[in-house]
Amino acid sequence: MTLKAILRTASLVMLLHDAGHLFGALTWKQSEDPLMQRVIREMTQNEFPFMGAVHSIGDYYDGYGLLSALAMLLIAGILWIASNVSPENKDIVKSLLILTTTILSLWAVCELIFFFPFAAAFSLVASALTFIAIMKLNKTS
Repeated sequence: MTLKAILRTASLVMLLHDAGHLFGALTWKQSEDPLMQRVIREMTQNEFPFMGAVHSIGDYYDGYGLLSALAMLLIAGILWIASNVSPENKDIVKSLLILTTTILSLWAVCELIFFFPFAAAFSLVASALTFIAIMKLNKTS
């Protein structure tokens, strides 16, 4: 597999992850479970002042979900752009990829701890592909 194909595959994995995440972020309030409905109601109906704004915990949960979706989109974009590496910008691309694979690995750990393995699998696959791309870049040195 070429370096370009590896990084574009990693980018597409993150786009799929982003799509799933965004779906979850936009639908988390829809539950048939009575206990979950009660928790959702408590999270969305009670508001608190925080740093000059008044919001519910549900608002913050919505915001974190959307911001995470944007961050995943940024990562997918970085991986796609990095796939166009040329000899004169190889070092900067390698530095970006090292940072990206590190963040994706840490992201996966957080997903395992706070969410679920299926989500972590996407981040781990993208991280592994990015690491493979770094190794390929090292071989061209």
